[in-house]
Amino acid sequence: MGLDVEQPAPPELEPNLDPDEYEDAEVQGDDYRREELEQFLADGAWADAFDEWTRDAEMDEEDWRIAVDLDLPARFDFFWDDFADRVGYHAPGIPEDWKTRDLHPDLDSWSTVSAINAGLTELGQIVCETLKREYIDWEADYEPPEDLPDFE
Repeated sequence: MGLDVEQPAPPELEPNLDPDEYEDAEVQGDDYRREELEQFLADGAWADAFDEWTRDAEMDEEDWRIAVDLDLPARFDFFWDDFADRVGYHAPGIPEDWKTRDLHPDLDSWSTVSAINAGLTELGQIVCETLKREYIDWEADYEPPEDLPDFE
């Protein structure tokens, strides 16, 4: 489908936020390397990932406008998960009680809410993949215990 929209600025990452506070994340360790990730985003990772995402985005321009009006792209969080040797993320989204909260005048269906939430999740995943593939050159510090069984 594709999406022809203006790219928002990369999100600013909160350095002291514990990703274990998210319902959808479980991270071991406490060095989330957010300053480095934020710099990579500013240096082009966000732009590269956003361009890749917009080429095949299922979200339409109206849904994206609502997401931008709600400042959702700025609320992404990215963090290093050393144990899993990956970039983790938390995608912002529209809450389940959106109807009672009157969040946006054009937000009027579960279909729109689902499209926005799914689209932002896809964007977050592409950002993580782009960071890991093209920007991160560090390795995980995790060393497995020596007493693990050898399954070879």
